[in-house]
Amino acid sequence: MPTPIEREAAALKRFGDRYETWGGDASRLIDLETRGADVGANGYTTMAQADDLADVLRLRPGVRLLDIGAGLGWPSLYLAEKTGCAVVVTDLPPGTVRGAARRANEPPLSERYSFAVASADRLPFRTASFDAIVHTDTL
Repeated sequence: MPTPIEREAAALKRFGDRYETWGGDASRLIDLETRGADVGANGYTTMAQADDLADVLRLRPGVRLLDIGAGLGWPSLYLAEKTGCAVVVTDLPPGTVRGAARRANEPPLSERYSFAVASADRLPFRTASFDAIVHTDTL
């Protein structure tokens, strides 16, 4: 019988493997059909909800946003593009963080986007490092 640590490691591997296979034409078509744009989404947050987040959080240039459990960077990549805010993406599977980094590889976005492999319960940031935090599509 696997130990709790072994079960957690296996679950993290399955979760990470899911993100390694995300993308391609089928994913883009799903985005276009369900959201009306190819935003690289892999969760359930709609564009309207992301737009509401931008308004409620008063995102704009100079604001630092932390996205916990970001997956491939939806909606933070979209929010950074739309508002000009700076974003730090965190998630546990390294493949998700690599995927978000690939999507944000072009300037000027690449200059406002950072990444960290980190758990929400052990974030490597000082208190008050961010102006806003999002944690969408994550339990």
